[in-house]
Amino acid sequence: MKKDDAKRLLPFILSLLIIVLDQVTKTWIVKNIPEGSVGYSFLNDFLWIVHVRNTAVAFSMGDGLPLAVKYIFFIGLPLALMVLLTWGVYSHKFDKEISTFQRWCLAGILGGGMGNLIDRIFRNLRVVDWISVNFYGFLGFERFPTWNVGDGCVVVSVILLLITLIIDDVKNKKKTEA
Repeated sequence: MKKDDAKRLLPFILSLLIIVLDQVTKTWIVKNIPEGSVGYSFLNDFLWIVHVRNTAVAFSMGDGLPLAVKYIFFIGLPLALMVLLTWGVYSHKFDKEISTFQRWCLAGILGGGMGNLIDRIFRNLRVVDWISVNFYGFLGFERFPTWNVGDGCVVVSVILLLITLIIDDVKNKKKTEA
């Protein structure tokens, strides 16, 4: 294996670690906390460790969709996106457009997305969510929608990716103005 190919495979270690951590925590939750209940409460009810199942996507969007549509949009489309992300992380095609750090961000998105996709495939379209944070009425939420390790990794990776894209855009604008 060439040194460049090995370097391109490194971000997939992050993806794999996220998938493993996501699935291990979900398995622990399923085995130790009854579905629909709060297992543990910390910091004066700020943080709850719960066991809930999301049969839709973020914020339960699409919960009432027909089953066939859910299979297309909650399994088929994300699976295609995971293939594209894998290609984007490994491919030479984007060498001038994305940095090594951005590849790691894409790998973080891939790992989190795969963790939830595994649930959708092997847990009958029911993603295990287990982290509930008190939102104190902010934005109309008493508690923020429950999430999991995969969700958190996707969000953090997207934010980091967007920050790098904004910084790159600002740098490019300064170069063209100079």
